[in-house]
Amino acid sequence: MKFKTPQTLQEIASLLEVDFIGDKNFPILGINEIHVVEKGDIVFVDHPKYYDKALNSAATTVLINKKVDCPEGKSLLISDDPFRDFNKITKHFNPFIASKESISESAIIGESTVIQPNVFIGNNVQIGANCVIHPNVTIYDNSIIGNNCTIHANTVLGADAFYYKNRPTGFDKLISGGRVVLEDYVDLGASCTIDKGVTGDTTIKEGTKIDNQVHVGHDTVIGKKCLIASQTGIAGCVIIEDEVTIWGQVGTNSGITIGKGAVILGQTGVTKSVSGGKSYFGTPIEESREKLKQLAGLKRLLKEK
Repeated sequence: MKFKTPQTLQEIASLLEVDFIGDKNFPILGINEIHVVEKGDIVFVDHPKYYDKALNSAATTVLINKKVDCPEGKSLLISDDPFRDFNKITKHFNPFIASKESISESAIIGESTVIQPNVFIGNNVQIGANCVIHPNVTIYDNSIIGNNCTIHANTVLGADAFYYKNRPTGFDKLISGGRVVLEDYVDLGASCTIDKGVTGDTTIKEGTKIDNQVHVGHDTVIGKKCLIASQTGIAGCVIIEDEVTIWGQVGTNSGITIGKGAVILGQTGVTKSVSGGKSYFGTPIEESREKLKQLAGLKRLLKEK
């Protein structure tokens, strides 16, 4: 999530009421999670296990819960609760604004796009030309939809990420400040749910077609010309490369990559990253031919008994 105008280290420290290490005029351009950080971003870390990863990441400001040596060319914000203060930054720079109408006045809708009855379109949404948005679709704030897209009834774009911190008082939610981005010629079936990124974009690239009742988690990137069948659940921070086919009732772990041209057969649990150009099946996932051989062998053993 980028700020509309650059901030300084001192300005962010004043907002959070925390100490800082570094030049008070050190520039800060936005906030991001560790897997998508860039130069100018703040990243937060609240566990020693991940200190080195955060300090050595592309982020140039680290919101951290311990005074440590500041890497050269970076700055630190010292907080007793980085999770809380990361949320404070999101709420300050990207506050929730309640809608007063079904289609926001700030939404931009392209030529020849059809919006069916009972569609909700939030603030600052952009929809391209020649799209069809069917009844009861909900498009949350800041979503971007390309040209020639079709979204079927009851689909939701931009709900919050499923991301919580377990505290003694209960689960504390990490506030989502990201977006959903659909590129051109994307089709979404009925009753799909596409969660927004926590700080970045959940992206579905050009020409991908998704069946009914598919869930896509936060910050996931789905490549070009993919086919994803019904009742598939894709976790957060997954990378699905171009031309992947995923059949029905597949589930994935978070943070994995499915390589270009891979085929994931129905009811497979994608428990790890897999390379492209191959067919996979089963839980735990294996190449489909190998898995089927194992199952055939097991069947023979059972008959012999």
